[in-house]
Amino acid sequence: MIPQNFEYSSPRSLEAALDQLAGGPDGSADGSTKILAGGMSLIPLMKLRLAAPERLVDLRRVPGLNYIREESGVLHIGAMTTHYEVESSALVRAKCPLLAEAAANIGDVQVRNVGTIGGSVAHADPAADYPASLLALEASVTLVSKAGERTMSVEDFLVDTMTTALEPGEIVREVTVPLEKSGAGTAYAKMVQPASGFAIVGVAARIGEGFARIGVTGLASKAYRARNVEALLEGGADAATAAAVIAEGVDANSDLHASADYRRHVATVYAARAIRQAISRKY
Repeated sequence: MIPQNFEYSSPRSLEAALDQLAGGPDGSADGSTKILAGGMSLIPLMKLRLAAPERLVDLRRVPGLNYIREESGVLHIGAMTTHYEVESSALVRAKCPLLAEAAANIGDVQVRNVGTIGGSVAHADPAADYPASLLALEASVTLVSKAGERTMSVEDFLVDTMTTALEPGEIVREVTVPLEKSGAGTAYAKMVQPASGFAIVGVAARIGEGFARIGVTGLASKAYRARNVEALLEGGADAATAAAVIAEGVDANSDLHASADYRRHVATVYAARAIRQAISRKY
């Protein structure tokens, strides 16, 4: 299908982008303007007319939003950094391999070359790959608007299916990940939907001395931390025992790709795989 008519702009600075995003008559955002990053999610929605913004503000010419750097034990990733850049970055591979592994599992080569980490996080698809790993990594997002900046955890940022804590007029500026000081092992395992590359269920595991962090995507209306699994692992349970409770109390998704019961079963299988692999990678 063809999208509805819309206005398009390609600002050359973040300030100009924020000005255009705050396009209401009183200078405040009115929700009729959308941000275009890689376009891997928004453009298909527009073609299906599930989204019909009046204006698009394209961030691809805005400088200073594409970077990967380490500062004081924290990994900073600009919102316009592509999945391929995250996947192939020597710094990410060395200091945060879980994130590189998740990025390598996104879609296909074309999607990874164009799609961005900020766009993916802001879109909040419940079957996306990044959220599970970012939850396990206890990552944060920095949001910017004309009023200033604020930083919040990814866990608080993800509200529901394709719903986040972004306020009108805000843009995701960067993702930050605290780097490990110990030899934690990490792994991401997913059952892939072969046509789209999205996760039927995906599980990210991060396990170190005395702690465990488990992020889950595809199973529920949003990605979440499986704290019941974490508690069992921290108490000394083995992978299978801990993984068995991953779907307890979860309202599992059901669609043409997988029923709720099947997703619950798959979640236990892939959780056990991710946990075992993470443990094997500890050093």
